[in-house]
Amino acid sequence: MDKYDKIIDLAKRRGFFTTSCEIYGGVAGFLDFGPIGTLLKRNIENKWREFFIYKHYGLIYEIETPIVMPSKVFEASGHVEHFTDFIVECLSCHRKFRADHVILYQVGEISGLEGKSAEELEKIIQENNIRCPECKGKLGKVSKFNLLFTTNVGPYSENIAYMRPEAAQGMFVNFKYIYTIMREKLPIGLAQIGKVLRNEISPRQGPIRLREFTIMEIELFFDPKNPECNLLNEVSNEKINLLTENIIIKGENKPIELTIEEAIKEKIILSEWQAYFMALSKIFLEKIGVPKNKQMFIEKLPNERAHYSAQTFDQVVELERWGWTEVSGHAYRTDYDLLRHQNYSGQDLKVFRRFTIPKKEYRIIAIPKIDIINNIIKNNDIATKIISIIKNKKAEELKKELERGSIIIDDIEIRPEFVEFKTEEITITGEHFIPHVSEPSFGAERLVYVAMEYAYREKNNRIILSLPKDIAPIKIAVFPLVNKDGLREKAIEVYNMIKSKGFIVEFDDDGSIGRRYARADEIGIPLAITIDYKTMEDNTVTIRNRDTWEQERISISNIMEYLNNFFSK
Repeated sequence: MDKYDKIIDLAKRRGFFTTSCEIYGGVAGFLDFGPIGTLLKRNIENKWREFFIYKHYGLIYEIETPIVMPSKVFEASGHVEHFTDFIVECLSCHRKFRADHVILYQVGEISGLEGKSAEELEKIIQENNIRCPECKGKLGKVSKFNLLFTTNVGPYSENIAYMRPEAAQGMFVNFKYIYTIMREKLPIGLAQIGKVLRNEISPRQGPIRLREFTIMEIELFFDPKNPECNLLNEVSNEKINLLTENIIIKGENKPIELTIEEAIKEKIILSEWQAYFMALSKIFLEKIGVPKNKQMFIEKLPNERAHYSAQTFDQVVELERWGWTEVSGHAYRTDYDLLRHQNYSGQDLKVFRRFTIPKKEYRIIAIPKIDIINNIIKNNDIATKIISIIKNKKAEELKKELERGSIIIDDIEIRPEFVEFKTEEITITGEHFIPHVSEPSFGAERLVYVAMEYAYREKNNRIILSLPKDIAPIKIAVFPLVNKDGLREKAIEVYNMIKSKGFIVEFDDDGSIGRRYARADEIGIPLAITIDYKTMEDNTVTIRNRDTWEQERISISNIMEYLNNFFSK
């Protein structure tokens, strides 16, 4: 068994996660999280909140929007048109597979594979005689497959809706509302943690590739004329490993190490906010157990980027079975999304940029000559329409057109004598614009697996899950050495004391003390407290460290001080 198989086995045995609907044979791409796994996942989510939301409150605000949204939202976002993968069907068993994955598994890495067309993928399959992974049959034509899950709102089949494939669109459609109620200040960030669904063609990597997963996402809106990140100095000396577009084009795969300041100065990262979030993400991954030399950022080539992105970096970590695997994406989405939603909804999503010094400008205004119009045009309805057209059409355009003589607008003649043009001075205090967006996006389930793989180790043929103590599902275990002579009652007393202080603590009196220690190590409990016969003599307990197996005795009266110090470091 490699490490992946060992972790999947551990996850199932100890209640981290398992395949969904197992009593019905299981459903690929869906996971059920057990009690221990749910605690671990929530702790990772809350750690992410601490890093990306709570630390930035006043700048970034968490919101919550529905999973199901009308089709118009995803037509505007471009997902109906662009959110596709290439699919290929076996001509013998008729199973369907993601075309690039079939190539990757049988041929290996091919440069630019992700950005190739259906025809190019089909050619690779034919030239390499790639066969069906299941029955070795011949593969057919490659075609596009849309990954959106479709549903209907209410009983009417025409009310088509989609399950969101990202949380971002809920933040885009709510941007103007939140911006307004939060006092119209830029930059402003909106964050969401919630379920998304992607109808993956053939998910085969357990928790790495799912059809339903939890996304943790931020959309940071900023002024493109004032794009500076005022927090950048906090991370300017942070070093990150970068596999840039230029390196990839040269056919090389060795990343360069740069500080955030250098990456911005050399224009390797286009957006300061993007660079800031990339630095935070690197530190965040370290905090959940991934060393900096086991993570890097890979720049997407232009033909690999999502339709909304001007620049994207994938944060990847090295996994034993899956190699370099994406755990977060960092996209500079420019004004694409807000502009599209403005156009499709007809709502004004622009914000106002106030000038430091107001500007004086001159403009032409068109004034309808009402008396002349009424004298010439005897039909009141037509006269009214002429006046309306003159008032609503841009004055400069109207002036140029009428200089050449009468014009026809909406089947109505507009004559030069109907209009008087004047020039007036106006004071311009600012201008309206569409903000740009920087987006960091994480998948929580992948992070659960990543944290477990990097925490997994074996000692004396026993499994230890050395999770960082702040994301460990259960913080402390309390054991009576035996269930007699008052030890169990004393252990329950200590257990209740610790639990009352807000710690997640487990009481276990089943089996030998050695087996209980082993179970605690497997689910990653950092400390185990044992009540033994000496406890009944001097009111002291044994505290055992999960990672070192070292033990020390302390007084029960000092337990809370010890625990607070241990978990605050």
